[in-house]
Amino acid sequence: MDQREEQEFAEYFVARREAVRRMAYMMCGDWHRADDLAQTAFIALHRHWRKVRDKGALDAYVRRTLTRAVIDESRRPWRRERAAETLPDSPVDDPDVDDSVSTRQTLIAGLRQVPPKQRAVLVLRFLEGLDVAGVAAVMRCSEGTVKSQCARGLATLREALGDELGDLRSA
Repeated sequence: MDQREEQEFAEYFVARREAVRRMAYMMCGDWHRADDLAQTAFIALHRHWRKVRDKGALDAYVRRTLTRAVIDESRRPWRRERAAETLPDSPVDDPDVDDSVSTRQTLIAGLRQVPPKQRAVLVLRFLEGLDVAGVAAVMRCSEGTVKSQCARGLATLREALGDELGDLRSA
């Protein structure tokens, strides 16, 4: 790449890095993995920067790359999480914790229990604000698949949240 293209990529990277990192976190639930996944998406974008004709579609390209990376990572056997009956550290209940932080933690805990594909659909659909067609384009599947994965993911999330679902509705 020439100097101008490097500068364009650097500007895009600086502008979008935190948003991509947050989206990756919402999909995988771990900041360290989110950093790795965001880096994977930006490396793929950098590799194909010259071939990108529509610079307005960069966000869609990064979203698709990130979503595929999250799903691929979840399939790798060494990345599979093992469930434990008790957590080694339990959070301290502090009544002074801000409601938005506790709501966010509740949502993240619930999302961790949703399978990766369904989690990706939920994040793209409700947190990124894509419509069904947009999610289908990012995930390269049919709109019907997006709808069924969304319905199943919401059901799993509702089941995981249980009584805490009422707290989220008020927020």
